[in-house]
Amino acid sequence: MEAPGSGIHQAMGLVNLVADEWFEPFREDQARQDADRDGCNARAEVLIAEAIEPPTIGARCALIGGMWWSMYDEAPVSAASALDVDHTVPRAEAWDSGRRDSLRRHRLLVCGALRSAGWYAELKVAAEDSSWRADVMAASPDGARRMAWEAQLSPITDEDIRARTARYRAEGIPVCWISPHKRPPTWIDVVPAVRVRAPEEPGELWVVDDGLAGFDYRTGNWVFREEELERFVRWVLLGQLISAKSLPRYQRVTPRVDDEVWWFRRDRWWTSAQSVRAQSEHEQMRQRQERAKQEREARQKERDAAAARRRQRLQELKERRRAEEARRRRVEEEKTHRARMEQLLHEREEQRRLLEEQRAREAAERAEKAGRALEAARAWWLRVSPAQRAELFAVVADRAWREEKLRVEIPVEPRMHESFACGVPLYSRGRFHSLYGIVRPCPDLVSLSPQLEFQRVLVRNAQEAQELQEAMSKRARITHFGLPDHEQLPLC
Repeated sequence: MEAPGSGIHQAMGLVNLVADEWFEPFREDQARQDADRDGCNARAEVLIAEAIEPPTIGARCALIGGMWWSMYDEAPVSAASALDVDHTVPRAEAWDSGRRDSLRRHRLLVCGALRSAGWYAELKVAAEDSSWRADVMAASPDGARRMAWEAQLSPITDEDIRARTARYRAEGIPVCWISPHKRPPTWIDVVPAVRVRAPEEPGELWVVDDGLAGFDYRTGNWVFREEELERFVRWVLLGQLISAKSLPRYQRVTPRVDDEVWWFRRDRWWTSAQSVRAQSEHEQMRQRQERAKQEREARQKERDAAAARRRQRLQELKERRRAEEARRRRVEEEKTHRARMEQLLHEREEQRRLLEEQRAREAAERAEKAGRALEAARAWWLRVSPAQRAELFAVVADRAWREEKLRVEIPVEPRMHESFACGVPLYSRGRFHSLYGIVRPCPDLVSLSPQLEFQRVLVRNAQEAQELQEAMSKRARITHFGLPDHEQLPLC
């Protein structure tokens, strides 16, 4: 019996690749799938490649503008929606043959890398219970170890690929998933997986450009590593690379691509045991630093708390001193205030006494002046007899009617008015009861009645007018009636 991976097994594997390979039937919508996950389906990518004037690529690969040449109409077309993509062979055949060629190429590529590492490789190996079916099954030269290699071209969910990996693990078979797409699949860190990049120039080799990393202890980050596919496979088979999980703190990776910083999140890597230890040691160092930092912060917090307590005690002491000082000042201010209030009360009492004395003197003076004024007024009016008074009132009333057509009200008992220098005011009768004039104000009291200057003054004769004129200003209106000084006796 030949060992697994011998020539006959290899030949059978290549035959099985053609005979046993199963593909899902072609569907029309498959021609519009985005196989490389760059956001544009096959139809859009053909239209972009065949445009004679490149269109603008908008959101979700919407084609805006552009110009194409229709070989059927032999005319330019400016609307992408008016075009369809035809094939020189049926699209179902193109779909199947394209997928077959791509999958076959990647499987053979993995087989070559495995055999270069000295292991046996067999294509399309299935479990006895059909729970799994490996694209390529690698076996060590002694047959003691096996490892599955899966070239995953079609879309698959994280749950499905995790379940398929678990079925391999249940039988003790490690697995590595390989994606050839330009964009890394979502499951690249869900299961042990890498992404490979095809050669761009003749003579170049396939390269693993994602899923492989080394841990930089100095920066504390995982760093992307690129390596030739054959060397990567050899290292994995020799156990120099293992699939390891990234600790939560180190899952974020920021590589620089074309002078731009990209952001990735990786939960799992193919890496060396040394990088795993470096990550663990860095995490332990970080935790020690974190604990040391927490201890420093705790000590600093305790020092701050002690300082705060000291400041609080000092502040309370200052507050007590300020309160005592304020209380002392308040007592002194109250004493000073009481003394000042007593002084003010005494001063006010003294002022009140002086004011009362002044008012008493002024009242006495006013009373004395009033008495003198009353004596002067009395003497002034005693210079004329009652008959002369009546005569004067009659003359005034006659003149008021004769010259001004005013009827003057003659009081029955004439009363002297202090506001008019003890003269007698006369008022007009009728609708307008207005002041007509002042009869015989006392010259000695004119200075006490300044309003006389604006009133009509009525006296008996020129002598009285002269006396009033000397006591009043030149603006005073004084009218005398030329009556004699002595009383005229009636003729018998």
